[in-house]
Amino acid sequence: SFSDDPLRMMRAARFMSALQLQPVPELVDAVRAMHERLTIISAERVRNELDRLMVTDHPSLGLWFLVDTGLAEHFFPELPAMKLEQDPIHRHKDVLTHTFAVVENVRRDAAPQFDFRITRLAALFHDIGKPKTRAFADGKGVTFHHHEVVGARMAKKRLLAMRYSTQDVEAITELVALHLRFHTYQMGWSDSAVRRYVRDAGPLLTELNVLTRCDCTTRNEKKALMLSKRMDELEERIAELAKSEELAALRPEMDGAQVMEHLSLSPGRQVGAALNFLMDIRLDEGELGAEEIRNRLDVWWAAQQK
Repeated sequence: SFSDDPLRMMRAARFMSALQLQPVPELVDAVRAMHERLTIISAERVRNELDRLMVTDHPSLGLWFLVDTGLAEHFFPELPAMKLEQDPIHRHKDVLTHTFAVVENVRRDAAPQFDFRITRLAALFHDIGKPKTRAFADGKGVTFHHHEVVGARMAKKRLLAMRYSTQDVEAITELVALHLRFHTYQMGWSDSAVRRYVRDAGPLLTELNVLTRCDCTTRNEKKALMLSKRMDELEERIAELAKSEELAALRPEMDGAQVMEHLSLSPGRQVGAALNFLMDIRLDEGELGAEEIRNRLDVWWAAQQK
């Protein structure tokens, strides 16, 4: 029974997702009556069940069950909190419905090689910051400014409470923090923009691209096609630049030791500032060669002494 082993309520959610089943009213009523028993189960065991649910073919079925029965309140209260309208004027999906649609959009064949589980979890958490950042702006309707920043902090706190590994927490929160980065490049993909996007995504580049594509749940076919084409353009630009540059290992053309030797510096903030300057050049202009980069560094250093 659920009383003897409350984790069975979580397993019921997983079976719904795996087998595409709808819960009968008697099951829903039973879980609603017993959901508080889940509090006696360790965070690790609950997390493991959530992970198993998240990699099923249709996780939204089980996720709705967790929310509707009150189970989610005990280990992921931010989830039911997302039951709010994104834009009541234009009747957009509420945040939770959109979130579950994004989770469903993340399929195993979305890319040749990517971390499916991590990307699914990032989709589940990506808009967690919207309830706390929701505001109304004159002429703009509902806004969620900086929800990705707030959401990353909230996701980290919740994931740690669920006892996720440090590696998982870092990956998921980074994807939450970056999930809007694609949309900041409205004017096309310059070499500099591509380098910065790749640098920011780091080893999560494929996962971020998958999440970005899956975050488009609009019914407006014209808008969806436009977003898809822009994403295609970005991936093409990344491939083009990768042929001529080592994008996976973007770094300044001089390292700290070379900077200290060239400028006769000891370790300290000045070396860090110089490396940041050189990194900006690398991102904006690509590789310039040893002589040119030393000349640029000399000019920068002279300006710092004034």
